[in-house]
Amino acid sequence: MSLIVNPSTLAVIAELRDTPLALVDDVVERAQRAQRTWARLPQRSRIDGLRRIAELVRANSEELARIETSNVGKPIGASRAEVSMVADTFDYYAGAIDKFFGQTIPVDGGMDFTVHEPIGVVAVIAPWNFPLAIAAWNVAAAIACGNSVIVKPAEITPLSICKFGELISNADLPDGLFQVVLGKGPIVGTALTEHPGIGKISFTGSTETGQTIMRSAAGTMKRVTLELGGKSAAVIFEDADLERVAVESTGAVFGNSGQDCCARSRILVERGAYDEFVKLFTSATGSMVVGDPLDAATTMGPLVSGNHLDKVESFLDIELDVVAPTEAPTGPGHWMSPHIVLNPPRDHRVVREEIFGPIVTIIPFDDEADAITLANDTIFGLSGSVWTRDVGRAIRVSRGLETGSISVNSSTSVRLQAPFGGFKQSGMGRELGMTALDGYTELKNIFISTDG
Repeated sequence: MSLIVNPSTLAVIAELRDTPLALVDDVVERAQRAQRTWARLPQRSRIDGLRRIAELVRANSEELARIETSNVGKPIGASRAEVSMVADTFDYYAGAIDKFFGQTIPVDGGMDFTVHEPIGVVAVIAPWNFPLAIAAWNVAAAIACGNSVIVKPAEITPLSICKFGELISNADLPDGLFQVVLGKGPIVGTALTEHPGIGKISFTGSTETGQTIMRSAAGTMKRVTLELGGKSAAVIFEDADLERVAVESTGAVFGNSGQDCCARSRILVERGAYDEFVKLFTSATGSMVVGDPLDAATTMGPLVSGNHLDKVESFLDIELDVVAPTEAPTGPGHWMSPHIVLNPPRDHRVVREEIFGPIVTIIPFDDEADAITLANDTIFGLSGSVWTRDVGRAIRVSRGLETGSISVNSSTSVRLQAPFGGFKQSGMGRELGMTALDGYTELKNIFISTDG
């Protein structure tokens, strides 16, 4: 039995029973049967199925948003935006079903062409920071390609996915096409990654766990998509609109209480603009409201758990120059105010390790080459921003950064229509956009001889 806690009040909001390991085989068998039925349906039927899911999400959007806020602790406005994106994701992939093409290939002696075949059963191991949104990216793409899906939510934030599963049961889809299993990663998660009836694992979480999943999946040569850690940088040049950058950068690092693999937790500022930017950013951070996530005025809620709060606070070395310009509540809840670390040593762990909390470092650089070197000095490569009015510089620096997603004069990383994923130890494979569909299919080549 798992107790699910509201991180802003510490109240127990649900008690859930883990899926017994003995039932995993049954879950996979149901998924296999459903997949065979689903893949044989006409395109129109599958398109309509995804559209129905989108409609159900929209019809229950406020309930889903409130569940997400009470379970994760994020502000209600953020939860509403994420639920809206979930519905949009299913609509997008409904529209992609009849637009995902193979190729005809010129060859001698016949006709050669390719088709995309579904993998079969896909297991999605969802993260605790954006449970429903990230699960939906994978579920929608997977079933659009003709697969069935088993989702294992994170142990501490499973409620929105469980509610989503209830909604899907009303979408008139084959029984077993979408199933939820509950339990700890090393137990239930491992059972999925090792199961011979599952053809692909999609995992979002830490790099260390991603490495474990790769090793576990290797025994049956499962396909894997891994969206892992990050230590993203915002590179700010003197010619940027510093006031705009300062305001937008607060959300880029303190959004979701910094519990975001895309968080711009390293702000790199050209030396001539450093002092001015620090002043502006500190003022903008001081305007943030840390408090009740159900209050529309709140811009930052609590951290997800006490253990995670302890881990994040461990980065605040007493020797660092730290500014905390706004306060957090002192009552029940895993509260922490936003913290700014000014010009720490470049080899300090606060600069090099993923914090996953409301701590940002601001570091000066000298020129383009120094900025690129500093931004790339990490094992991660997920996201980042470049701020400048110089188009040529924007292109040069964007091309020089070793990261999967770059935003110029913007702090956002995710666009439903565009591929998302990382370089280096930030993972492998891509989610979102039409590119994601490649990861949920096997490419089959067919040659038909015209001789004889």
